[in-house]
Amino acid sequence: MSILGFRSPASAATLLSSHIFTSARQHTHYLESGPSDGPLMIFVHGWPGIGLLWRAQMEAFAANGWHCIAPDLRGFGGSFAPSDSAGYSIEEIVRDLCELHDHLGGTPAIWVGHDWGSIAVGALAAHEGQRCRAAALVSWAYFPASNDLGTLTNLVDRRIYPQDRYPDGQWDYYRYYTTHFEAAVVDLDADIPASLASIFQPGDPKTVGKVSATATVTAKGGRFGARHRAPPTPPDTSLRPADDFETLVDAYKRRGFRSSCELYRNGAANAAYARLAPSGGRLSQPVLFLNGEYDQICTIIDNRQGDPMREACANLTVTNMSAGHWLPLELKQGATSAIRSWIDGEKLLGPN
Repeated sequence: MSILGFRSPASAATLLSSHIFTSARQHTHYLESGPSDGPLMIFVHGWPGIGLLWRAQMEAFAANGWHCIAPDLRGFGGSFAPSDSAGYSIEEIVRDLCELHDHLGGTPAIWVGHDWGSIAVGALAAHEGQRCRAAALVSWAYFPASNDLGTLTNLVDRRIYPQDRYPDGQWDYYRYYTTHFEAAVVDLDADIPASLASIFQPGDPKTVGKVSATATVTAKGGRFGARHRAPPTPPDTSLRPADDFETLVDAYKRRGFRSSCELYRNGAANAAYARLAPSGGRLSQPVLFLNGEYDQICTIIDNRQGDPMREACANLTVTNMSAGHWLPLELKQGATSAIRSWIDGEKLLGPN
């Protein structure tokens, strides 16, 4: 089954298929590859992505016999987009993922998340532990108390972001969604291809320890400042095939940025949901965290941002990699190899 806008290079046409799962409360578009009777691995994207973010990893693991699935989260791509902001809480997203998991047979899976996808995977592992054999989190650490602004700003490195100048540190962009949501969406929608191309940029080692542009969004009057639109920016072809970038652009042209940005407006609900997790959100499953050394927002090197994850995970592996926030795209083979090595080291059931 195909969905409007999904494109696949001829060399990979037989490796990814497009499907829609429908339940009484939602529908989820997802990509699938690998044998249906293989051990299940589910890849969850973040903002502003779609399941196609994981093409390289899906194709690699499918070739090893894994049954690979990559859904579009609600509000993204071809999936359900509720009209109310409350519909974008992590609790609702976890319910979507659980319904999809049941549809796929419900056997415990290895879940892999990036960015907001890591938040969703961490919450699923905490609340629905029987579904999760192990969790690989990329570019966003696990916060058992949720990723609300109060949690994040309490961990800001004040050597880089003095309280008086940068009260929210690198998370100022997150604050801007809570205070200027309409303006933020309008600016992103003004030139969707340029917005996406400007956001998806590889990490730069020269930025390590420097103030991130995300810390000055409020002061500039928006992500793109007085222009209120992204500067003309060509897509970085090292990150993904041109057709995959066009598929991403098509998805955002059909829907705009509003629904995906609603994720940022559910901090209180997400914190309340986190408090309901058994054992205070402590994870007993094996957890891998892939940390981008050049990630100005989410790196856990030489700061306290990884402390809650270290305290909450009984079996945690941290792998530092020379990449920025878009690690799965910047280091396609490297990310795959790191996940595979962790799976082997933990002796998780799966093909060799």
